[in-house]
Amino acid sequence: MITHPLCGKITMMIIRVAGRITAFTDMLAALLTIPLIAALVYEVFSRYVLDNPTFWAYEISYMLMGSIFVLAMGYALKIRQHVSVDLLYGRFSPRGKAVVDVLGYCLFGTAVWWMTVELYASATLAFQNGEVTGKSAWNPVVWPVYTAWFVGFLTLGIQVLAELVKSTVTLFTGKTSETEEKEPGVGL
Repeated sequence: MITHPLCGKITMMIIRVAGRITAFTDMLAALLTIPLIAALVYEVFSRYVLDNPTFWAYEISYMLMGSIFVLAMGYALKIRQHVSVDLLYGRFSPRGKAVVDVLGYCLFGTAVWWMTVELYASATLAFQNGEVTGKSAWNPVVWPVYTAWFVGFLTLGIQVLAELVKSTVTLFTGKTSETEEKEPGVGL
């Protein structure tokens, strides 16, 4: 049973800090929709009105869409919007759900942290070598998108840690965390 006041403060601090980081990257993802929409509107106008398609719209759109998706993954986990199968899980007690969650977050977290490390290495190497896409005449450097993907996976890893802490507290106390209702969120 976690009853020490310091343990409660530390767990709440981890959950709050993770929530703030997740909300920040979610806001970044939401803001990236503006240049994505602008680029696609310009491409449609240029292609169909001016009869002069752009050579950069394809690459900017997949880079921005990929970044938006990855940057919002942590927030989706925070608000429990990832795909789940609740056939049996919904019937479990809070402690039973916590057992499943702790095991799941440990397995999932391992994969997320591995991807985070690999994406950091890829972004660093791409920056050092000036790596480009090689997919169009524009041929932009890829380190900005790799960096966005690294930040997205880092945020997801931090949120997995916060969810693991919440599930562990539930496992030991039998009570679910109330932080989701208290903490304002930023959503897409």
